[in-house]
Amino acid sequence: MTAHAQFLDDEPAAARATVDAAGATQVVAGATLAVAGVTLFADLSGALFWEEQRLLVVSDLHLEKGSSFARRGVLLPPYDTLATLGRLGAVIARHNPRTVIALGDSFHDRTAHGRLSAPNRDIIAAFQLRRDWIWISGNHDPAIPSDLGGVVTQEVSIGPIAFRHEPSGASGEIAGHLHPKARVSTRGRSMERRCFACDGERAVMPAFGAYAGGLSIRDAAFAKIFGTPGFMAHVLGDHRLHTIAASRCY
Repeated sequence: MTAHAQFLDDEPAAARATVDAAGATQVVAGATLAVAGVTLFADLSGALFWEEQRLLVVSDLHLEKGSSFARRGVLLPPYDTLATLGRLGAVIARHNPRTVIALGDSFHDRTAHGRLSAPNRDIIAAFQLRRDWIWISGNHDPAIPSDLGGVVTQEVSIGPIAFRHEPSGASGEIAGHLHPKARVSTRGRSMERRCFACDGERAVMPAFGAYAGGLSIRDAAFAKIFGTPGFMAHVLGDHRLHTIAASRCY
């Protein structure tokens, strides 16, 4: 795969078979990633699934970003939270995880949780039924209240993997915060898409939120984390993940 990725092609997607909560088998598009010797499945939605642990990880939901902007006079359609929760519900149904980790900045600001509608609170509560739920604190949401259910913590370590919000560059780290995106050329035009950034020892996850922006993987912030331009971008296409050397993106 070169930087001239055909995002709209009909190539078959890399995939895995999974059994959902109803016991039905389905094929899920995505690709496998290795981090510190652990194999994870990168779902096309931008989530990670660790099958051995039945662990689902999402990052940077930025719930209530639309209402945050509205308070400052920037009017956006107020449906981002519902859209993000809808996508999250779909990926939970696909993988039926035992544990979910929300990897920080789940809420766009310190008071965003207070603006959640009652129906959206009910949706979050339903996600948490019969599974463990871990909120990692982020820079946008350092004090998630206990009435949203789950456990709030700064980071979680499982085996060789440490899950935290802000990446430090440590081996075995899976983090978010930077909202990686890659710009590539496709069919004579450029296109930006969210991506996983990974070099086999550490990974930075894409933002999952509907209104979350992105930072180019060619930014100096990624060079600081990975220490080399030799890491890979696993770009979220329409039907598959495209693996492209970060150095070939622009």
